[in-house]
Amino acid sequence: FLETAAYFCMKPKMGEKEVSPHSFFSIWHEFSSDFKDFWKKENKLILQERVKEAEEVCRQKKGKSLYNIRPKHDSGIVSKNCSDI
Repeated sequence: FLETAAYFCMKPKMGEKEVSPHSFFSIWHEFSSDFKDFWKKENKLILQERVKEAEEVCRQKKGKSLYNIRPKHDSGIVSKNCSDI
């Protein structure tokens, strides 16, 4: 523990000889909870950007259709019989 505290340059509070686990982990808890909140916000923003990009791709694909729809011509038996009436 003391090596880890030294690695993060933790210094003991006034009146203490060593860094206490309580003081170290209280700071660590604040850092990790802030980091978690920031991480969630960033992931949410990235997800929103990806959804917008996917919607744009869908709009572009809908704009240029992969197949053509031709109008139906009256050339069947029913149309010939109906024109006689």
